[in-house]
Amino acid sequence: MDAQQKRRLLWQVPFLAFLIIGTLFVVRQQRNMPYQRCSDFVFGTTFNVTYQSDSDMTYSIKDALRKVDYSLSPFNKESVITAINDNKDVRPDKMFMDVFQMAMDVSRETEGAFDITVAPLVNAWGFGFKSGQKPTPRQVDSLKQIIGYQKILVADGMVRKQDPRMMLDCSAIAKGYGADVVADVLRRHGVKNFMVEIGGEIVTSGVNPDRLPWKVGVIKPTDDSLSVSHELQTILNVTDVAMATSGNYRNFYYEGGKKFAHTIDPQTGYPVQHSLLSATVLARTCAIADAYATSFMVMGVERAQQVLERHPELMAYFIYDNGHGDHAVWFSPSLKKKIAD
Repeated sequence: MDAQQKRRLLWQVPFLAFLIIGTLFVVRQQRNMPYQRCSDFVFGTTFNVTYQSDSDMTYSIKDALRKVDYSLSPFNKESVITAINDNKDVRPDKMFMDVFQMAMDVSRETEGAFDITVAPLVNAWGFGFKSGQKPTPRQVDSLKQIIGYQKILVADGMVRKQDPRMMLDCSAIAKGYGADVVADVLRRHGVKNFMVEIGGEIVTSGVNPDRLPWKVGVIKPTDDSLSVSHELQTILNVTDVAMATSGNYRNFYYEGGKKFAHTIDPQTGYPVQHSLLSATVLARTCAIADAYATSFMVMGVERAQQVLERHPELMAYFIYDNGHGDHAVWFSPSLKKKIAD
């Protein structure tokens, strides 16, 4: 080793030492940084956010959710979607347009199983379930005339409906989208470890307060209309991914000895009749996971599997009735590595 190489090495040693010490300092500082929690109500359900930060992010989190509510909530009389449903001349904001485009994409990919115009049918059947007077075939046929994602479009920055009676409802994607929005807020503030949960729809990043991957349980389907049973079917490792679950097992009615789900098929106008009880979907964004989980509950196991074959970026975990009164499970092969031991 010549003198020049020795001098170069002498300069490198302090730099490497500084780099190692700096890395240890950052790691130690991150370990000592507290995890904080923010919980409240939104979209008619609860939300819970756990995040590691020295700063209180409560205002930023709630402000982001207020913006989503103002854009997408049909229960907010001042929201963008309410104005559209009331046929007012309103130019949708970016949030609405983002969700609208995602909804249209999923509708096409699922051949109409996902449809943000299905609300009139859902309401008719919902009121029928409660009153005991289900809609008649004539009423269903009449409502189907104002159902169909192909009957709405965006032109010149405005939503155009073929029939002014059409109603848009993004409830089957808005919770997931809200979780994505909060996750983006946390990331922009440099938060690396967090879990966002809105009504069971989840986005995670990094590690939990125990410095372990985030884990979420999939609830075992039971005839539990009071929602008091929380026995787990399995536990999934869900770090750095979004997850949504949709299920029929707590919303159903019996007729002629058969069980009928409250999930309405937009194409037939009637409740679905198949064996799928619960669909959990993992995806890059929670909005997409949310929409596909709802779609799969309409489609059933076999049709949902066909969609999954075309979309390897999605992972799904299905619980279904095997026809003999027992539960069976199917999941995407790529999901196996995420099932906790």
